[in-house]
Amino acid sequence: MPKHRESPLATKQKKPRSRAGWYSLLYGTAASGCAVVIDLWLLAGPPAGRVLGSLVASLLFVLLTAVGLYFLLRRVERESQLDAAMRDYLVQAAAVFDSTQEGVLITDAHNQVVHVNPAFTRITGYSESEIRGQNPRVLKSGYHDKPFYDALWHALVRDDVWQGEIWNRRKSGDIYPQWQTLRVLRNEAGEPRYFVAVFSDLSAIKRSEDERARLVHYDPLTDLPNRLLFMERLGHAFSRLQAEGRGGALMVVNLDHFRHVNESYGHAVGDEVLRATGKRLAKLCDGQASLYHLGADEFALLYEKSADPLRVAGLAERVLQGMLAPCEVNERTVFVQAYMGISLFPQGTAGVDEVLRNATTAYAEATRGGRPSFAFYTEELTLQARHRLELGAALRLAVERKELVLYYQPIHDLRTGSLAGVESLVRWQRPVHGLVPPGEFIPLAEEMGLIDRVDAWVMGEACAQMQAWRQRGVSPGFVAVNVSSRLFGGDMLLPRVEEVLAQTGMDASLLEIEVTESAIMDQPDRALAQLDRLHVRGVRLALDDFGTGYSSLLRLKLLPLHKLKIDQGFVRGLPDSQGDRAIVLAIISLAHQLGLKVLAEGVETQAQLDFLVAHGCDLAQGYFFGRPVPAGVLFPDEPLAH
Repeated sequence: MPKHRESPLATKQKKPRSRAGWYSLLYGTAASGCAVVIDLWLLAGPPAGRVLGSLVASLLFVLLTAVGLYFLLRRVERESQLDAAMRDYLVQAAAVFDSTQEGVLITDAHNQVVHVNPAFTRITGYSESEIRGQNPRVLKSGYHDKPFYDALWHALVRDDVWQGEIWNRRKSGDIYPQWQTLRVLRNEAGEPRYFVAVFSDLSAIKRSEDERARLVHYDPLTDLPNRLLFMERLGHAFSRLQAEGRGGALMVVNLDHFRHVNESYGHAVGDEVLRATGKRLAKLCDGQASLYHLGADEFALLYEKSADPLRVAGLAERVLQGMLAPCEVNERTVFVQAYMGISLFPQGTAGVDEVLRNATTAYAEATRGGRPSFAFYTEELTLQARHRLELGAALRLAVERKELVLYYQPIHDLRTGSLAGVESLVRWQRPVHGLVPPGEFIPLAEEMGLIDRVDAWVMGEACAQMQAWRQRGVSPGFVAVNVSSRLFGGDMLLPRVEEVLAQTGMDASLLEIEVTESAIMDQPDRALAQLDRLHVRGVRLALDDFGTGYSSLLRLKLLPLHKLKIDQGFVRGLPDSQGDRAIVLAIISLAHQLGLKVLAEGVETQAQLDFLVAHGCDLAQGYFFGRPVPAGVLFPDEPLAH
């Protein structure tokens, strides 16, 4: 049994002979444990005490004392020992109890509500008749976990009192915070007789604190996070990305000659332009970056998804282009342009101050161009990003402008030495700039979502050329077409194949579709369904770059393939590399056991060819047989198909 103070209600006391004596009895009773004590409240004070102020603290003193008086009144009324004057004082105390702004809830030893005051009803929405006899758990909000309530009851059993912030639920269902003092009242045997809770609604105080915090961290003009919150979040982003081994970018945006707007139209119009700019930037970011108003005409975009210069530059270009549109403000059309400085982080930077300084330096560099633009902190990155942006813009028009061309590389049968087929390889003949390597524009096409169009064009051109060759009596056997993981992973591959075969009239058995291991393993079930449909249609199927991915042999045996292609990385070391020899021999053996043909890529020497022939490789391609060339070069007597 925990220690407790003896209850004065259980102690025989002499009747006081003076008003002072009655006060001594009353306040002694309230302070000794028969009601809610206030000494802890006054000494420690709740977190909200600074807001409530001394006046409210005094009222709470009266309230908590009144609870004791309330119980004493019940006792003395039964004993009829008080004179008329003291009965008046007790009635007054009861009036305080009933009229206070703090809620009071009293439960019996079985934790059933026996009494509440009007303030309880006003705060919670429950009337006394609705709550009486209920367990106070009907007020639980679900905000706190079990350990919270375990700690509360532990403190209550140990100290007879608990005080703190707790979230409860009103009758309406709203959850709200309250500051609560909970006290155990014990009988003469030391057993709990009543539990008394006195609480104040902290909702208004919380709202005030939230509003104050918003004033500190948000710009009142644009309602965007300000410099203080920006520096805090930049620090968090820097630490997190550094720990995760990832990167991000800070983009500082300044409006060009914004002071002219203020000078020409006045600060009221200037403020409206800043508001409109904030809304426009938020829309252009589209959730990809967090936006901040650092002050005056300076904004910042914090991009945490990647430090890839191309992706960052793409967002920067979209934002700057979007800023070119005029602002309609107070029936005036105002043109505002912007410059942007970009700093990648955390790699190569010592901290957030350096990140911000680098972005500011880059901004200064961007303004030297004379037109709205962006600049990275390093000139090399700026040139690289601008080059890729220009390349991407040109690539969008390459198909329509007929700038893409197909080259063909011969594939030879190693048993007969004859031409077995050709692989079609796309090239970009860019005006003025010349031939763009596929390693440069194919990844760019994938990043920009243009690879579908490129794939579709390649397949159509390759099949048209194959049919043109056959109509003129030239037969290279089959034509192989590479398909990107994007086209293969969707549902448009088979319809595209059907469309091309119908347009060109080519037999399906002359078309070979090459897919990579990674494309299959990304969505293995969908891949199997795609391959099954193509197989039924009669199309050849080859697994490209075999050995470089993570194919499941269990799935491999289920795929309706015709051929495995050994990646040139394994062929390059033949015949000297023991590791390459072992891998190549294993692939040849595996493929033949599965009933598949084997094609070796990148054959460049006689020694490589001899090794492959000696160990049963079926097909090969590479510079040893011929480089990729245009159709007219592969078959000189035949004109190019258009």
